[in-house]
Amino acid sequence: MSLPVLDLSRLDAGPAEAAAFRADLLAATHETGFLYLVGHGIPDDVVAAALAEAERFFALPLEDKQSVEMLRSPQFRGYTRTGGELTRGRVDWREQIDLGAERETVAGGPAYLRLEGPNLWPAAQPGLRRVFTDWERRCTAVAERLMRAWAIALGGPADLFDAAFGDRPSTLIKLVRYPGRAERGQGVGAHSDPGVLTLLMIEPGRGGLQVDTPAGWVDAPALPGAFVVNIGELLEFATDGYLKATVHRVVSPPEGETRLSIPFFFNPALDSTIPHVTLPPALAAHAPGVTRDPDNPISGTFGDNMLKARLRAHPDVAAAHHPDL
Repeated sequence: MSLPVLDLSRLDAGPAEAAAFRADLLAATHETGFLYLVGHGIPDDVVAAALAEAERFFALPLEDKQSVEMLRSPQFRGYTRTGGELTRGRVDWREQIDLGAERETVAGGPAYLRLEGPNLWPAAQPGLRRVFTDWERRCTAVAERLMRAWAIALGGPADLFDAAFGDRPSTLIKLVRYPGRAERGQGVGAHSDPGVLTLLMIEPGRGGLQVDTPAGWVDAPALPGAFVVNIGELLEFATDGYLKATVHRVVSPPEGETRLSIPFFFNPALDSTIPHVTLPPALAAHAPGVTRDPDNPISGTFGDNMLKARLRAHPDVAAAHHPDL
């Protein structure tokens, strides 16, 4: 089994092709929750430049990376050393930098508003901010097209989800480097994403991503220039389980190799509640309900889900900045 490959440019090829694309998108995310996306409009040279800029960050001296370490950020932004993040209580073997939407901090209000704030940008690499501010803009445009395609495919108006994102979507970019090791093992542990939509760009020629399907774990290696797309728990929540937030993991590369990836997470404003979609009867009949996991309760408010995920993944940051939580 392999993931389906969808071409986003079909949305511009006339009404019939656009309708066929939406049907294929709905089928892929109902059946597996994952797909490859080509025809997204981001040029190959821009993709290559983003991967090269990420590679330059990881090649910086350790002191430069530690100058922006996440322990300095109450908003859970910045650099995490290899072994510094957890999934379901187990150590992930990767180093990374987290870059969120660049905003002012918020005083007061629900605890999840503590996640709003600035990024930590390394002084030794001024190009990082320029490249990934541009990457955020381009990926947001792709994500917005997908959200409107889903809205129509689910039987609603094209702007069904727009209000939840407004002018303050909660975007997050991770630059991730997985070092090789002889025993392979957990690069990042099995999990589903806490938000709405993920666009993942992987260094060409690299494998390691695996998707949990009824047939077992399926490999999802990089396709040149293609995003791997998956949905998160909030879109499963909104559709009563018709769309599936599929569990996935990354296996460490072999010894002597590395794996570089850039996931982009597109999510609603922290204080937004994702609308519940009234599905057409033909779809509602195949909606199994939201996955119930007592260790991972899902809220319709994105900020609740994101704060829960951040506190669990980075307990050292939580202890340093949010001991009351």
